[in-house]
Amino acid sequence: MLSGDFFCSIFSKMSFKILKSVKKWYFSRLIKKTQKLYMEQVTTEKKGHPKALYLLFFTEMWERFSYYGMRGILILYLTKSLIEGGLAINEQSASLIYGFFTGFVYFTPLIGGWLADRFLGQRNAITIGGLTMMVGQFVLFGINSQTGLYLGLFLLIIGNGFFKPNISTLVGRLYAEGDPKRDSAFSIFYMGINLGAFLAPLVIGLFAENLFAVKDETGKILTYGYKYGFLIAGLGMLLGQVLFNTLAKKYLGTIGESPAKAKAAASASNEAPKVDKPLTKEEKQRVTVIFILTAFVIFFWAGFEQAGSSLSLYTDKFIDRNVFGFEIPTSWFQSVNPLFIVALAPLFSIFWTSNLGKRLTTPVKMGLGMILLGIGFFFMLGAVAERGGDNQDITIKASLFWLVMTYLIHTLGELCLSPVGLSVVTKLAPVKLASLMMGVWMLATFVANIIGGFVSAYVEALGAFAIFATIAGFVIVLGTVMIALNKPILKMMHGVR
Repeated sequence: MLSGDFFCSIFSKMSFKILKSVKKWYFSRLIKKTQKLYMEQVTTEKKGHPKALYLLFFTEMWERFSYYGMRGILILYLTKSLIEGGLAINEQSASLIYGFFTGFVYFTPLIGGWLADRFLGQRNAITIGGLTMMVGQFVLFGINSQTGLYLGLFLLIIGNGFFKPNISTLVGRLYAEGDPKRDSAFSIFYMGINLGAFLAPLVIGLFAENLFAVKDETGKILTYGYKYGFLIAGLGMLLGQVLFNTLAKKYLGTIGESPAKAKAAASASNEAPKVDKPLTKEEKQRVTVIFILTAFVIFFWAGFEQAGSSLSLYTDKFIDRNVFGFEIPTSWFQSVNPLFIVALAPLFSIFWTSNLGKRLTTPVKMGLGMILLGIGFFFMLGAVAERGGDNQDITIKASLFWLVMTYLIHTLGELCLSPVGLSVVTKLAPVKLASLMMGVWMLATFVANIIGGFVSAYVEALGAFAIFATIAGFVIVLGTVMIALNKPILKMMHGVR
């Protein structure tokens, strides 16, 4: 007769073998699953950014080449005398024209974004905008009068409204929601913007202030060739449109072809966005955040955009531009900021994806950007002090060092604020309002440039020192306030950082 101990012994041995088999099977599956996840991660990392990003990169680069090239010579074209190839407009009026032009360039994207979302689609809007801006540049080239000026600027304003918000929206649509590569993509895209902005003043300045300028026997410029600068800007816009319309189908597929409303209505999927469905509470709070950030950013751009008006006029008169016997054209200094952007954007792109960069939230990044803008203006105070104050004697010049340092610090601030802002708008905006919300973001620059135009107009009356000091103090205070509001803003962003 078999004892109980015998059965216990058999059962124990069988149980041990079963457990051993289960353990072996379990760990085998676990290892395979881990290997699979690892290979998927490696594959994803190897994929990097889609080729469409680089198409949008070069399309935007040529559009910015056109815009910043024209902008780099605009204030000079307005203020130089008729015999010098300008329009002989006084500095105060020229500053206001410049401010309202650069302001409305960023207002019309609100309308262009809405039209693209509802009727046109992003890609059609980009084409319409690009061609309209091209015609505007050619008008400035062909009609050298105040009539030609206002007509050309009007076309540029309208064209930019169709172009600007929609190309930025397309960049955001290349990535799935929550994709960590999106911030990096916008930094790369932003580098394309500034590559065009860097090249434009150099090329167009060379044509306007050298190759097509009329000089006397001593080499002094008698007449500037500003109209040829506008011609080159128009040709750059043409090249960008040829590139976009030739390659968009290949690399973008159907992205941006149809307006958001039509796409949503045509889709029967439950995952498709319902354009006519009211916004949820979460979406409303996210949209509110876009408006809050926009309100702060107005004052950043009001200070930053002094580069093309008051800083440009100050450079033309009071900065020593002579380097080793060569006098640097004033318009070339519009390339300093983009040069720093191109050099530093890749470093910022890497930093934002690092562990430390990921811990910095959007309000903190943007607050730091505003503080850096204020610090940059302290260097312009150094330039004023070196000249002995607000001295109108143009023979007394300040060192080039002050101007370059101002642009460097402003660039660091811009990289903390602008590409981060573009990225966060695409994350926060409901799909049906994507381009419209991008237009709202551009609205900050509209208001800022008009404010900046009035600020620049009063530099001569109030003095450069008072203007630069006021801007510096004000934006530093606002930047500090934004950082202090980090937690409540972050709560309203509902997971977006």
